[in-house]
Amino acid sequence: MTTFLPPTQPDSVPATPPDGWPDWSILVVDDEPGMRNFLLKSLAPRCHRVHVAGSAEEGAECLQQQHVDLIILDISLPGQSGVAWLKSLREQGFRGYVILITAFADLETAIEALRAGASDFILKPFRVPQILNAIKHCFECARLARENFVLRHTLSRQIDTSTGLIGHSAFMQALRDTLTRVAMVDSTVLLQGESGTGKEMVARALHQMSPRQRGPFVPVNCASISPEFMEGSLFGYAKSAVKGAQHARDGLFYYAQGGTLFLDEVAELPLAVQASLLRALEDLHIRPLGSSQLVPVNARIMAATNRTLKDEVAAGRFRKDLYYRLQVVDITLAPLRERKQDIAELVAHFNAQLAQRMGVAKLAISPEQMDYLMQYDWPGNARELRNLIERSLILGELNVSALYDAAARQPQASQSATTNLQSLEKQHIQSVLDSVQGDKSRAAELLGISRRTLERRCAEWADA
Repeated sequence: MTTFLPPTQPDSVPATPPDGWPDWSILVVDDEPGMRNFLLKSLAPRCHRVHVAGSAEEGAECLQQQHVDLIILDISLPGQSGVAWLKSLREQGFRGYVILITAFADLETAIEALRAGASDFILKPFRVPQILNAIKHCFECARLARENFVLRHTLSRQIDTSTGLIGHSAFMQALRDTLTRVAMVDSTVLLQGESGTGKEMVARALHQMSPRQRGPFVPVNCASISPEFMEGSLFGYAKSAVKGAQHARDGLFYYAQGGTLFLDEVAELPLAVQASLLRALEDLHIRPLGSSQLVPVNARIMAATNRTLKDEVAAGRFRKDLYYRLQVVDITLAPLRERKQDIAELVAHFNAQLAQRMGVAKLAISPEQMDYLMQYDWPGNARELRNLIERSLILGELNVSALYDAAARQPQASQSATTNLQSLEKQHIQSVLDSVQGDKSRAAELLGISRRTLERRCAEWADA
């Protein structure tokens, strides 16, 4: 029967491992009681939990009931051998680390063990520092793999992560106060607002202010992943559990362990995946597709959408229970047109940042040109403003013509400017559409807004 260290004994595993040690659960599989006890006493004070088993069959039973990050596995076992069980585990999708130990080994055995998927290979008898160093090496490999994945994932999204929280309007000051209070708790956060208002920037700022700042920040664009692959992308999958998959794969929840998982455009999740996400948030465990093993979740969840989720719930496109689970903290970001006092500061920030990055001189912006920027309604919000500054840096002067046509370039009185904002916006969007021969996807990209927002504006003008 599989046993593990009961938490009530004096030498039980501490709730928090010592600094530098992973918060991992370890399974020791060895048919010698003396070796099991030796490893139990050596690892218990340092690891989250240690389980022990006397055979591969008992080890398999333990894995059905407990999540395990690392297995210390003897090669010579009664019944199924350690190497044979390791091969079976890898075929079933076990993604944890395995350290093989044996008293009798030659080069051929070592090669077979590594081909089977072993992370390390140690000869008996060994000293405590040897096994501890092997475990630390596995933990370091896991940390580097996660950091590498998160870095590649972030770079692939081509997101500018250096904007920060720019502006001193009343809204921005209130937002900073809210984030300061929210950062210290692990509650889920729902960010709502139009495209381009900086929802991901706010999520990153909240992550950096939180105790999880040393952990990964994993952004997921739910609209960019096809529905049939969404569940596997989030939760992972075992070999052959997904059509065409030749290898098992960890999900994004795994890579966010110890940090933050940011679900952008969460309203795009299919209803079936919404149910799985709700279960993960409620149970704090996930189950990779095709696997029988539950994996604990240790990540803060933030979600964002440019839709009004309450309306999506009323329309039956979003689960009510998931909506309430996500909106523990609900933050709605104001569009740029409602905080125009931040425009000058944003322009200065983008001008300095992008000029340095591109290796060009900063733009000289006159008061009259700033008036033009202040009059404009910015349907694409801060993202559209950033794109304008970038295009202008390429051209060498502020590209005001990208906002107004020739007949509307003179500064107007504030009242007439207000009445003409919608027509100016329509003229600008129409000119961008004309420049790309009506390609709405390309036009939305140039404007810094989503295609859905662009189509909604065009529909409003058609009905007018």
